[in-house]
Amino acid sequence: MKSECSQPPTSPFIGLFISMCGCRKTAIIGGILNALGWILSAYASDVHYLFLTFGVTAGVGSGMVYLPAVVMVGQYFQKRRALAQGLSTTGTGFGAFLMTALLKYLCIEFGWRNAMFIQGAISLNLCVCGALMRPLSPKDAVSEKYVVRSNSEDNQAKALSHSAETTNGVLSEEPEKKEEATNEEVLGSAQHIESGGKSRGGRSMYGLRIIKTVSQLTVTVRKGFAIWYSSYFGAASLFTNRVFVAFIIWALFAYSSFVIPFIHLPEIVKQYNLSSQNNIFPLTSIIAIVHIFGKVILGIISDLPCVSTWNVFLMANFTLVTCILTLPLMQTYVSLAVVCALIGFSSGYFSLMPVVTEDLVGTKHLANAYGIIICANGISALFGPPFAGWIYDITQKYDYSFYISGSLYMVGIVFLLIQPCIQKKQPREKSTEEAQV
Repeated sequence: MKSECSQPPTSPFIGLFISMCGCRKTAIIGGILNALGWILSAYASDVHYLFLTFGVTAGVGSGMVYLPAVVMVGQYFQKRRALAQGLSTTGTGFGAFLMTALLKYLCIEFGWRNAMFIQGAISLNLCVCGALMRPLSPKDAVSEKYVVRSNSEDNQAKALSHSAETTNGVLSEEPEKKEEATNEEVLGSAQHIESGGKSRGGRSMYGLRIIKTVSQLTVTVRKGFAIWYSSYFGAASLFTNRVFVAFIIWALFAYSSFVIPFIHLPEIVKQYNLSSQNNIFPLTSIIAIVHIFGKVILGIISDLPCVSTWNVFLMANFTLVTCILTLPLMQTYVSLAVVCALIGFSSGYFSLMPVVTEDLVGTKHLANAYGIIICANGISALFGPPFAGWIYDITQKYDYSFYISGSLYMVGIVFLLIQPCIQKKQPREKSTEEAQV
């Protein structure tokens, strides 16, 4: 659950790496950075050192592995994307349980420094996972586009993305053509120089190959940067899509409410003298375990032919905010356990976020768009706990933290509800512009 929001400042820039280098290279670099962060943390002498090594280096590396994994699943699967995303993201939950137990064992047997060093070595396996992210061939990419078009007619959320993606394509078609022409000129000049070098002799062949490699690398970087720049700052940027902007506003409110139970739930347990029961089976563990199954089950439901992913996403949000608002009213362990199970299950909509994002902006802009969503969720997670603590300092009651955060969550849900209204206006505006032309 933490991986979704562990790298708020860097997620948009990770999209730049994906645009320039692709998902495979980005994930491999991320695996190296993550392992390096763990290994360097083994030599920490103070907290400030750990902030740079563990917080920044390992955190950025984790983000560079997570975002490409989400993007690749969106590219590989079109018919059952929700289930595929749900199954792939369950690894974060199982990994949290397994690695926590492993780290405790390593710390007891070898000490915390050696445990971090061993964990760094284990993290190098992320490079192997990144190497398995094989890019799709052009034929596969073309066939998947046709699948997206056919499936978009049967899903409301996919219909929302159709006009947004079409608009982005129309506005950015001419710049891409100009860029491709420039790229061909650069490569052509490099090949011309290489052919001339053959006539002069073999001494300069090595240098000419270097020039050609550098030229190809320059073309790749320029093309990737152009895609990234157009997604954020161009005329057809993601921020011109009002539906996606509303989705970002929802993300700013959503995650802060989800982390509140993990912070204040132990205090509520003490308040109602339920510590003995909670020690046997912690309520936070119930949330975490059911959260894993919620991702898979919600993915299966969303992939049903007669079910809209967007509607499942909305219902899960409504269930989650209702549970957060009612949790302080529960005063027995059984009632708290039931509400916590519902919180864990409904929060499984995290696996649907990449699917909904892809439906809104298309597969081409998924990396940049989902990076923005993760960034918004991360900001929400950073400010949510201090805000809840500030509310407790004022009221001296934990209940108000749930009520106020749940109310803010409802504000975010309102922006989800107005998205169809925003989308209905866009085709009319587009048809008006065509009539004027």
